[in-house]
Amino acid sequence: MMSRDLRHYARQTNFRLLLGALVLLFVVGDGLIYLIYGKGAAVMGLLCLFAGLTPVLLVMLVLALLDWVAKRVDGEG
Repeated sequence: MMSRDLRHYARQTNFRLLLGALVLLFVVGDGLIYLIYGKGAAVMGLLCLFAGLTPVLLVMLVLALLDWVAKRVDGEG
C-alpha cells in the first residue's frame, strides 16, 4: 500500500483555497467595480485591496520567520 502524506495534502489544499479566494476577490470583485463605477474606482479598489492585504501578509511573513527560527534552534532544519 502506498503511504500518503496528509500534511502535504492539507498544505496544498489550503494554498489552493487561498489562491482561489484571492483570484475571486481581485478579478471578480474589482471587475465588478470596474463594470459598475469605471476605471478610476477600479484602480482605487485595487489600492484598497492591496492596503488591506499588507498587514495580513506581514503577519504571515513574521510567523513563517518565527517557524523557521524555531526549527533551526531545535535542529530540525
